[in-house]
Amino acid sequence: MLRTNLATRPFYNERAVHIAVALAAALVAAITVLNAVRIVSLSRHNTELSSRISSEQADASRLTKDAAAIRKTIDRDELDVVVQGAREANALIDQRTFSWTAFFNHIEGTLPPDVMLTAVRPTFDGERTKVAMAVLARRAEDVDELMEKLEATGAFEDVIPAQQDRTDAGLYRVLIESFYTGQADQQPVEAPPAPAAAPPPKPAGPGGRQ
Repeated sequence: MLRTNLATRPFYNERAVHIAVALAAALVAAITVLNAVRIVSLSRHNTELSSRISSEQADASRLTKDAAAIRKTIDRDELDVVVQGAREANALIDQRTFSWTAFFNHIEGTLPPDVMLTAVRPTFDGERTKVAMAVLARRAEDVDELMEKLEATGAFEDVIPAQQDRTDAGLYRVLIESFYTGQADQQPVEAPPAPAAAPPPKPAGPGGRQ
């Protein structure tokens, strides 16, 4: 008896195909669920941020209105008086910290013989002290010598002649401006050499001669 396979379709492993399709469907479902969860989370975060922005804008608007209302109640004249009083108080505090003794010690050590100091006006600008000094001198070279000596002390910076003219007597009148730091360069002072010991006196000889 002749036995033959008359089937026109080849044999396929349908179970493997079903398993692959099922895995692909499960993967697609998992990705879909993950995207849905992420979308919900981002939407919720966006809602929170929008609510916070709205709240902060409302607070900013309220504070702006409050500031405008406060400014309307402020008397500008009274505010100027308070500001001026604060400036004067700060100036007094700065003057207490300004050592006039140390300042004039520097001036005494640098003032040339033919230069006379006629006025001093310190002003306080933040952390720096600006000093204006009016001097009279017979020669311009004497004023230059004074400025060089002031800078050499280390207690004065940016020493410049701001104004200068001649008096009726022919003297040079100069307004010197500088920044006073009060920190002079401390040069070590060498002790003077000890005097040589005097030789002992010779004993007196006969007749009172040595």
